Amino acid sequence: MFRRLRRLMLLLLPVLVLALAGCGSSGSSSPAATSGNPLDAVTITGDVGTKPQVEWKDTFTATDVQTTTLTKGDGDTIAEGDQVQAQIWIGNGFNQKEAYSTYDQGGAQLLTLNEQLSPVFADAIKGATVGSRVAVTAPADKLIPGGSGNADLGIGNKDPLLVVIDLLSKPKPPLDGPKGKSQPSPAWAPKLVAKGTKVTSLDFSKTPKPDGKLRSAVLIQGTGATVKKGQSITVNYLGQVYKAKQPFDESYTKQPATFSIGTGGVITGWDKTLVGQKVGSRVVLAVPPKEGYGKQGQPDAGIKGTDTLYFVVDILGAA
Repeated sequence: MFRRLRRLMLLLLPVLVLALAGCGSSGSSSPAATSGNPLDAVTITGDVGTKPQVEWKDTFTATDVQTTTLTKGDGDTIAEGDQVQAQIWIGNGFNQKEAYSTYDQGGAQLLTLNEQLSPVFADAIKGATVGSRVAVTAPADKLIPGGSGNADLGIGNKDPLLVVIDLLSKPKPPLDGPKGKSQPSPAWAPKLVAKGTKVTSLDFSKTPKPDGKLRSAVLIQGTGATVKKGQSITVNYLGQVYKAKQPFDESYTKQPATFSIGTGGVITGWDKTLVGQKVGSRVVLAVPPKEGYGKQGQPDAGIKGTDTLYFVVDILGAA
């Protein structure tokens, strides 16, 4: 799958999009629709924060998106712009099997309620309270980006899906920019072109030729918590190929990106260099092909298999 940073981080969920937004349909089709609530065909048990136990009692159908609060928590209400840590379980009603679970793959995810989040998930969590368990039933073509299924997970494009979302906690809001003391820029790093705190491009006019090593340096030393493997982190970033005139991707003019770090969800160069950094830091990276997109590169982004990628990453939050 194409792991271009922007697509990976923002289309749906940091880990969920890796699992579901793949290629192709399994070719199965959902059973004939029946009247009533789809949840009448299942029993869902277990406490919020533990993997749900789902018993399929009858033929399960879903012809539209429906959201039901199974357990109402007594925590804060989730509003536009809020972030929430959530565990997600997905079952396929066609074969009545588990298709995906963050309890087993990647751990709790940090969801940001904004226009970047899938409308199905946004509608499910908006107005809900922390501590709640919410169930969503939907046909696959209304849940999975692109309207297709996923053969690897045994999901056809019309298969009825059951999604159980546990809303665990609201972390502190992310910073609005790097916060800390400026550090000297190393000789190997390009010059940052910025407007205020927002980086707009990189200037390679005095940057030496890449040496093939993965490099990182802190330009602003944050004073927040240390980023740990497996956490969800929120960042602003800009990426540019060595000697290119314009970035191939950036978030400064859009929304900060949130994703799991140290778990293989992003390029290796990010996993190796961002774990251990402090929240509030601005970090510059030089990522050789083997730590980026490999020999195949990413032609759609203008990245060849021989290109070294340079990034600026502002770490705004971790949870």
